Amino acid sequence: MKPAAQSAQTRPRGGVLTLISVLMIGSAVIRVALEAGPAMARGPEPSAVAQEGHPASSVDTNVLLSELLRREEAVRQQEENLRDKERALAIAEQAVAARLAELQAAEESLRATLAIADQAAEADLARLTEVYQNMKPKDAAALFETMDPVFAAGFLSRMPPEAAAGIMAGMQPDAAYTISVVIAGRNANAPTE
Repeated sequence: MKPAAQSAQTRPRGGVLTLISVLMIGSAVIRVALEAGPAMARGPEPSAVAQEGHPASSVDTNVLLSELLRREEAVRQQEENLRDKERALAIAEQAVAARLAELQAAEESLRATLAIADQAAEADLARLTEVYQNMKPKDAAALFETMDPVFAAGFLSRMPPEAAAGIMAGMQPDAAYTISVVIAGRNANAPTE
């Protein structure tokens, strides 16, 4: 006995498919012949003759063909317009994405700058607070009396209680009272929970 692989080599390839295709084509030819024969035997109907001796079906075919061509051109133009709009949208999306990236980068840069500025301002306030607390309490008291009470309260609240007490003891009672009220009321409106 010969193996199945050898018998497959002797069999013609595509024979069954070719046979089916030939049968289908033959069936189509027979149908067209059976249906076209009676129609050709009848000939054109008298009412089907249009101007200039052309059959009406020929004129209708030309009108139909020109209408189809016109519609095809309209569809092609619409497709071209849609492609143009898609291109414009793609360009706009790229521009928006680029602008958004620029804005995000600018926001990050601004945050970094603000952080640096906040650190610098905090360092300046810490240094100035240290200068005021290292002054003689009587000299610092005279200086604090000339300051705006809110401004003076800010420095005194940053100082250790001993240094702040020495400065406030050297101030006029009205000025010390005003600064005390500012310090006490600073967090009065803060939420408790």
